Amino acid sequence: MEAVGYLVKGENGIPGRRYFQKGGTQRTHHIHTFQTGDSNLIRHRAFKGYLIAHPEIINEYAKLKIDAARKCQNNSQIYMALKNDFIEEHEKLAIAWLKNNCKAGSYS
Repeated sequence: MEAVGYLVKGENGIPGRRYFQKGGTQRTHHIHTFQTGDSNLIRHRAFKGYLIAHPEIINEYAKLKIDAARKCQNNSQIYMALKNDFIEEHEKLAIAWLKNNCKAGSYS
Protein backbone atom coordinates (compact mmCIF):
# COMPACT_ATOMS: atom_id res chain seq x y z
CA MET A 1 0.00 0.00 0.00
CA GLU A 2 2.85 2.38 0.78
CA ALA A 3 4.32 1.73 -2.66
CA VAL A 4 1.18 3.18 -4.28
CA GLY A 5 1.07 6.26 -2.03
CA TYR A 6 -1.04 5.21 0.93
CA LEU A 7 -0.18 6.14 4.51
CA VAL A 8 -0.48 3.12 6.80
CA LYS A 9 -2.57 4.09 9.85
CA GLY A 10 -2.84 0.72 11.63
CA GLU A 11 -6.09 0.05 13.50
CA ASN A 12 -6.77 3.80 13.79
CA GLY A 13 -9.38 3.46 16.53
CA ILE A 14 -11.17 0.25 15.45
CA PRO A 15 -9.67 -2.98 16.83
CA GLY A 16 -8.83 -5.46 14.09
CA ARG A 17 -8.98 -2.93 11.28
CA ARG A 18 -6.14 -1.94 9.01
CA TYR A 19 -6.66 1.58 7.72
CA PHE A 20 -4.90 3.35 4.86
CA GLN A 21 -5.17 6.98 3.63
CA LYS A 22 -3.98 8.67 0.47
CA GLY A 23 -3.69 12.37 -0.24
CA GLY A 24 -2.43 13.81 3.06
CA THR A 25 -4.50 16.74 4.37
CA GLN A 26 -6.35 16.79 1.04
CA ARG A 27 -7.23 13.10 1.36
CA THR A 28 -8.52 11.55 -1.84
CA HIS A 29 -8.91 7.91 -0.82
CA HIS A 30 -9.17 5.70 2.22
CA ILE A 31 -9.34 1.94 2.63
CA HIS A 32 -10.55 -0.11 5.60
CA THR A 33 -9.59 -3.79 5.73
CA PHE A 34 -10.78 -6.46 8.15
CA GLN A 35 -10.46 -10.21 8.43
CA THR A 36 -13.32 -12.20 6.94
CA GLY A 37 -16.19 -12.45 9.41
CA ASP A 38 -15.07 -9.55 11.62
CA SER A 39 -18.13 -7.86 13.14
CA ASN A 40 -16.83 -4.47 11.98
CA LEU A 41 -16.66 -5.72 8.41
CA ILE A 42 -20.25 -6.88 8.60
CA ARG A 43 -21.28 -3.54 10.14
CA HIS A 44 -19.55 -1.54 7.40
CA ARG A 45 -21.00 -3.69 4.63
CA ALA A 46 -24.49 -3.53 6.15
CA PHE A 47 -24.32 0.26 6.24
CA LYS A 48 -23.13 0.46 2.63
CA GLY A 49 -25.82 -1.95 1.40
CA TYR A 50 -28.50 -0.13 3.37
CA LEU A 51 -27.53 3.21 1.85
CA ILE A 52 -27.55 1.78 -1.67
CA ALA A 53 -31.01 0.29 -1.06
CA HIS A 54 -32.37 3.58 0.35
CA PRO A 55 -31.63 6.48 -2.03
CA GLU A 56 -33.40 9.00 0.19
CA ILE A 57 -31.10 8.10 3.08
CA ILE A 58 -27.98 8.16 0.91
CA ASN A 59 -28.94 11.66 -0.26
CA GLU A 60 -29.40 12.78 3.35
CA TYR A 61 -26.02 11.27 4.25
CA ALA A 62 -24.34 12.92 1.27
CA LYS A 63 -25.64 16.34 2.34
CA LEU A 64 -24.48 15.71 5.90
CA LYS A 65 -21.00 14.73 4.68
CA ILE A 66 -20.71 17.84 2.50
CA ASP A 67 -21.76 20.04 5.41
CA ALA A 68 -19.35 18.26 7.76
CA ALA A 69 -16.50 18.66 5.26
CA ARG A 70 -17.16 22.39 5.08
CA LYS A 71 -17.19 22.75 8.87
CA CYS A 72 -14.30 20.50 9.90
CA GLN A 73 -11.36 22.45 8.39
CA ASN A 74 -9.68 19.17 7.30
CA ASN A 75 -9.80 17.80 10.86
CA SER A 76 -10.87 14.16 10.53
CA GLN A 77 -11.87 13.92 14.22
CA ILE A 78 -14.32 16.81 13.84
CA TYR A 79 -15.57 15.39 10.53
CA MET A 80 -16.28 12.00 12.12
CA ALA A 81 -17.96 13.61 15.14
CA LEU A 82 -20.29 15.59 12.89
CA LYS A 83 -21.40 12.36 11.18
CA ASN A 84 -21.51 10.17 14.29
CA ASP A 85 -25.18 10.54 15.35
CA PHE A 86 -26.43 9.85 11.82
CA ILE A 87 -24.20 6.80 11.47
CA GLU A 88 -25.16 5.36 14.86
CA GLU A 89 -28.88 5.74 14.10
CA HIS A 90 -28.71 4.31 10.60
CA GLU A 91 -26.20 1.60 11.41
CA LYS A 92 -28.77 -0.04 13.70
CA LEU A 93 -31.33 0.15 10.93
CA ALA A 94 -28.79 -1.19 8.45
CA ILE A 95 -28.01 -4.27 10.52
CA ALA A 96 -31.73 -5.03 10.88
CA TRP A 97 -32.16 -4.45 7.14
CA LEU A 98 -29.27 -6.82 6.41
CA LYS A 99 -30.76 -9.58 8.58
CA ASN A 100 -34.08 -9.26 6.73
CA ASN A 101 -32.70 -8.99 3.19
CA CYS A 102 -29.54 -11.04 2.79
CA LYS A 103 -28.70 -14.73 2.97
CA ALA A 104 -26.83 -15.74 6.09
CA GLY A 105 -23.10 -15.30 5.70
CA SER A 106 -23.27 -13.29 2.48
CA TYR A 107 -21.76 -10.23 4.16
CA SER A 108 -19.02 -11.88 6.20
